Formats: sequence, C-alpha cells, structure tokens
Amino acid sequence: MEKQMSKALPERTFQYQSSLPPLPVPSLEDSLSQYLDAVRPFASENEFKATEDIVRTFQAGVGKELHQKLLQRATTKRNWLEEWWLDAAYLEVRIPSQLNVNFGGPAAYLEHFWPPAEGTYLERASISTWHNLQYWDLIRTERLAPQKAGKTPLDMDQFKMLFCTCKVPGVTKDTILNYFKTESEGPCPSHVVVICRGRLFTFDALHDGQILTPPELLRQLTYVKERCEAEPEGEGVSALTSDERTRWAKAREHLINIDPHNKVILETIQSSLFTVCLNDTKPYSSPENYTNMTAQALSGDPTYIWGDKSYNSIVFADGTFGSNCDHAPYDAMVLVSLCWYVDQQLKATEGKWKGSDAVRPVARPEELVFTLDEKARSDISQAKQQFLQSSRDLQLVCYAFTSFGKSAIKQKKLHPDTFIQLAMQLAYYRLHKRPGSCYETAMTRKFYHARTETMRPCTQEAVDWCKAMTDPSTDVPSKRKAMLLAFNKHNKLIAEAQEGRGFDRHLLGLYLIAREEGLPTPELFSDPLYAKSGGGGNFVLSSSLVGYTTVLGAVAPMVHRGYGFFYRIRDDRIVISVTAWKSCHETDAASLFNQFSSSLHEMLHLATTSQL
Repeated sequence: MEKQMSKALPERTFQYQSSLPPLPVPSLEDSLSQYLDAVRPFASENEFKATEDIVRTFQAGVGKELHQKLLQRATTKRNWLEEWWLDAAYLEVRIPSQLNVNFGGPAAYLEHFWPPAEGTYLERASISTWHNLQYWDLIRTERLAPQKAGKTPLDMDQFKMLFCTCKVPGVTKDTILNYFKTESEGPCPSHVVVICRGRLFTFDALHDGQILTPPELLRQLTYVKERCEAEPEGEGVSALTSDERTRWAKAREHLINIDPHNKVILETIQSSLFTVCLNDTKPYSSPENYTNMTAQALSGDPTYIWGDKSYNSIVFADGTFGSNCDHAPYDAMVLVSLCWYVDQQLKATEGKWKGSDAVRPVARPEELVFTLDEKARSDISQAKQQFLQSSRDLQLVCYAFTSFGKSAIKQKKLHPDTFIQLAMQLAYYRLHKRPGSCYETAMTRKFYHARTETMRPCTQEAVDWCKAMTDPSTDVPSKRKAMLLAFNKHNKLIAEAQEGRGFDRHLLGLYLIAREEGLPTPELFSDPLYAKSGGGGNFVLSSSLVGYTTVLGAVAPMVHRGYGFFYRIRDDRIVISVTAWKSCHETDAASLFNQFSSSLHEMLHLATTSQL
C-alpha cells in the first residue's frame, strides 16, 4: 500500500538532492592525456614535444602530489569543485560583471500570436510578471518537476538561486546572498523591486498570502509609471552595479556610511524576488529585431537594471521583453527553464488574463530613495561613463538561419549540437586561417551541486576536416570521412565531460591546490601552449547551446580577440547570437555568422551526398 502511495505522489523539486552522487575526480593519467590531445592543434612539432616533456615531469612529480591532495579533499566534500569554481570563475573576478559576466537576451514571448500593440506594455508586463511569480511559487512549494537526463535525476540546487538572490561586491572578492526558502524551510521574501527612469520602488507580490493578480499588478506598475512620468528622473543608483567590482564595493561602503537607511534599501533590493525594469525611455525602449533586443538587454542603459540581481525582467515600451542576469548563482539553463515556462503559459492562455478583474485594497508601491552626496553622485556618473564606453565597443548580431534546423540534421543521423559546433569551427578557420580554441559548455548536473565542465571542440580531427574542406584538391569522399571522424571525436568528448571525465576542471583543481598550499605555480600552467589552447579562460570561441526551445541569450567574448557564440536549435531553424569587440580589428561578428551559414549548407550537402 505504501509503495502504491509513493508512486501516486508527484516528484518534489529537491527530492533527489540527498541521493545524487558526488562529483568524481578523474585519473591524473586520463586528464593529462586528454590535455595533450587538446593542445596538439595549436602546436608545432617542437612546441608539442616541449609540452609533452612538461606534462611528463608534472605527472611524475608535483602533479602526483597535488592529485593526492585533491583526492583527499574529495573525501570530505561531496563536490570538491563547488566553492573553488564560484570563487575563481565569478566572485574573485574584478572586471565589471554587467557586460563581461552577465548574460542577457530577448524573452521568448513574441514568437506566438501575442504581437506587441501600442500602449499595452504595462498590461503585458503584469501578465508576464504574474507567470514569473507562479514559477517562484512552484519552486517554493517544491511542485516544479525535477529535471532529468533520461531517467537520471539532475541537481536542482541552482533553482534556489533564481529568486531572492543578489551578488554583493567586495574589495577583493564578492559574495552571493540568497534569501530564498522553500515553504518547508520557512518564510521567504515576497516583494519585487520596480526600476523606472533611474528610480526604484518596491511592493509585496502577496496579499493575504496570495499572489497579486495581473489586474492588481497592473495597478502597482501603473502607479510607478505615472509617478515617474510626472516627476523628475531619479539618480540612477543602479548604474553603480555596472562598475569594476572593487570600485563598486568602495562606492557601496560609502553609500552605507552616508546614511544607515541606504543599507536598508540595499537589503530590500538584494532580498527581492526579482526586479521588473520598465524601460520606456528612448533610444532603448523599442527594439526592432532580435539583434537590438539582445543588445539592449545585455548592454542598454545601466540605470534600468540592478546588474547584481540573479534575475532582471526587462519590459520594453513596445511590449516586448528581455532579461539580464548575474551568471554567478546559476547557469543559463535555469533562466531558460523559467522563460520557457512563461512562454508556454502565455501560449496556452493566448497572452490574456482570464480571471477576475477585481482589485483588492493593496498597499501602494513604496519608493526607495537613497541619500546621496557629491561623491556618491560622482561614483554614479563614473560608472555610467565606464559602462557606456564598454557597451559601445560590443558588437552583437542575433540572426536566424532558416534554411533548415534540427529535423534535417537528424534525418542525416547526425547530432544537431555537434553539427553546429563543427560548422562554427569551419567558419572560424575560414575567416581567420587558423584553428580557434573553443569552449563548449558541458552540463554535469547528474552530480551533487555540479554545474559545468569544459568541452573543447577544436580537436585535431576537427582541424584535419577544416583543412580538407579548404583544400580544393581534396575529393568529396575524403571530406566526408574527415567530417565523420570529427563528429565521432566530438560526441565522445562531450559524453565524457558530462560524466565528469573532462580535464579542464581537474587541472583547475590542481592549480588551486598549489595556490592554497603556497606552492610555486607548476610549469604546466605557464607553458605558452596552455593559454594558446584556451587554458586559463583564454578561449577565442566561447560557445553554448541554450537548448531546443524559443529562448536565447548572449554573452560577451571571453578574450579581446574572441567571440561569444550562443545558439538555440529548432526543428526548422537555428538562431545564433554572436558577439565580438569592435576595438579588435581581427574579429567581426557578422562575418563569422556569414561563414557559419555557408558552413551549415556545405555540411548538409556533404551529409546528403554521403547517402546517395
């Protein structure tokens, strides 16, 4: 009877957390062998021989000791990497987060029959906000189904970071404050913050324990909009979040010293569910296409989002939506899950509210007014200048390739993601006449609190294929054979990475053990081939599959002479965001996209001729 009962109960969001396996530590031999394989495309014979010697010395000496220490650490922590990754990848980074670390993009809700209409953006904002609040409630009450890879449960811990979460700057290292609690854990903040024209307001999203309805939310948002239209613009304190991290930390300390009430306001923003950003001022208010919308979400006016919040929901005046999120607390797939949920709910309800229009007597939004002095105003002005200068340097294109999509690729019995990755390799090779060190995100969430591993798509097999494709004397069967070898190698590496058998995080762990123990940095990490092949965050292509839904985003390139390359795959199309820095004269996002489109056509043709 008990067994029948448990079968009938729906799965709870976090029910598998305690039974997830710990993150494994790969063998030192495997990791170093994979590493050598990964640097080969970037090395001359002599360079490769020198690196082989360095690796051999490392494996027999200090590497062996560091590996033993790492194994020891793994016996005391279910995830030996978790804290290290957060610190090294995010919290110790000093460059401004908002353009260099955050991800942003269009929300998906414009692909259905819900076209923007003049003067309806607040109604649309209230309906979208209501669906966002429903998602918070699903997580809070643990009714969101746990995600799985096949039948294997995935770690859901990052979903606790979606709401009521904020990064707080520190002079040398930031921290993440997470105020979210499930119902069983206790009370959870339930207020939202609205940002409009440089001003900040807050109101509780619950009334008598129930989520405000869209008509009630509309009343709150209308109040904010009317106040902001009738009165002068605000000071734009939120621009401070876009500054270099140490400067922002010092500016924040100064704010708190001016007036203790400023600290109360900061805590109100930090603990809020999320921010609703009413972006109705020109030139940012009416994006005409995906490119503009993605650019404005990622690099628009810095006064209309709180860059350290884990989720800023952006509402444009033309009724379209975007988002901007701090990357530290979670990876993009968490936001994709939320956006896809809202997208599907809007599709199911035709973007309309079908409940009661009655509005309960809800308290009006309260304005959050900082006390500022001349220094604080100067800090805000400096932050704005810095951000606007950087954002003007970011080149971004977001285009749809509509000739074919997942269906046609699968028909050829090829993996769609590998297909895109190899097309990107060929596009880069054609454009720059050399291999491009590349980072592809491999998800490792089948392990406790795990996030990602690096998969390196620029394999020797991929480079050999690129050479074959660009050599007029190579015949079609040889090109086809080289392509299939590159496919097989890519598929093998991504599968290994997802099983916790990649090598990048392992090498990072060995590097950090040495640093913690005060040991000299091993030669492996100062070898020129380490950085040349992408090590230490030096990948010229930073890429990620955002999934098979209508949700997309973008990130800035990892390095100055690099590209950010995010994509989503639909049955009939592939939509890509490419970023580059305009101040780098070697790179051009639009040219990479054009080469990528040509590569896709060539590859499908090659796969088709192989079936004749």
